Amino acid sequence: MKNYFLQLFNSMKKWIPQMFGGFIKWIILSLITGTAVGFISSAFHIGLEKCADIRKEQPYIILLLPVAGLLIVSIYKLLKLTHDKGTNMVLIAVRDGSGMTWKNTLSIFTGSILTHLTGGSAGREGAALQIGGSIGSQLGIWFKLNEQDHRLITMCGMSAGFSALFGTPAAAAFFSMEVISVGIMHYSAIIPCSAAALIGFKISSYFGVSPSVMNVKIDSLNWEIYLKASFIAILCGLLSIVFCFVLKNSARIYRYFIRNPYLRIFIGGLLVVVLTFICGTYDYNGAGSEVIAQAFETRAPFQQFILKLLFTALTLGAGFKGGEILPVFFVGSTFGSFIAPLLGLDCSLGAAIGLSCLFCGVTNCPVTALFLCIELFGVKTLPICLITCAIAYMFSGYAGLYSEQKILYSKLEPKFIDKKVGKK
Repeated sequence: MKNYFLQLFNSMKKWIPQMFGGFIKWIILSLITGTAVGFISSAFHIGLEKCADIRKEQPYIILLLPVAGLLIVSIYKLLKLTHDKGTNMVLIAVRDGSGMTWKNTLSIFTGSILTHLTGGSAGREGAALQIGGSIGSQLGIWFKLNEQDHRLITMCGMSAGFSALFGTPAAAAFFSMEVISVGIMHYSAIIPCSAAALIGFKISSYFGVSPSVMNVKIDSLNWEIYLKASFIAILCGLLSIVFCFVLKNSARIYRYFIRNPYLRIFIGGLLVVVLTFICGTYDYNGAGSEVIAQAFETRAPFQQFILKLLFTALTLGAGFKGGEILPVFFVGSTFGSFIAPLLGLDCSLGAAIGLSCLFCGVTNCPVTALFLCIELFGVKTLPICLITCAIAYMFSGYAGLYSEQKILYSKLEPKFIDKKVGKK
């Protein structure tokens, strides 16, 4: 008995300092990272809001989109980031331990502002991941962290940026842990990412960045509603394959026909301008947050999700900067809002299913999608979102927005496959 207690004491003597030391270290690093990212992301959010206001007051500013494109290419060339891979850079930084710096922060910040100001179709959350990830990575360089800690602090920045910009700390924390390698969860980052996400969220709230909350009408859930919702989820899973295919191949088509990046982005800007005037509406320029909110109130017209996908492909494929997540929300919510009434469901429920399922399908992050549902739509949607996100995850196959994302385990069986998304 004495030997047993002696062994227990020796184990605790080693374990307690190690655990508490690691806990305190990451609380401090998360506080620093979350604070830095929170302030910069808040400035980014305020800048994007100002851009949207300017576009409303001066809609013809869209004519400057091709010129803004030339400025974006020039900025990236000046900062020597001509081979920038967007959000994929963050995934590489976490998986391989490579560093991002303040140059990545500055480039995506200014590039996204210019894109949104002049009416390019892009989101903000993908940009927030790059801003947060690059700030975290730069802090890791300054603090001279080892390779493993450098990866964690980069994930901290990702969580803080996503949370500060969209107001969903739980989804932000788990997204960083889940998106890198599909099939495993980086639980070593749960304290750093959770703390950084909450800090980023709190700081942004002080600057008036309010969480996005949608009203979803659910009176009661029965087998018929589950069946209809599952059908929408299957369609969203298939739509996610189309979404990823269009976005990836738009960039390839641009590069194939127009090798010069300046000419490519200028022509891409012209195409967006011409298409805007053909459509006769500015609904598809910028992030489209107002249209997303409207999809929860009234049934969306059929063409909205198609046109948003086209506008986004033309914008991002040409080299304009911004995120892909809000366009995903736009396409998913309007698609679900259109389909749901055909099945006898309320458009708000369809929009919620469409938004969460398309997000799940293109990112391959079912746990994050589930937290997103709870934070955006309320806990009452948990049962319906649980089954629909699972279905969308399965039916999305091995497609994905991020070419550097790895699928470690099969979606159909407990089998290790270790391949990048989109690969057969």
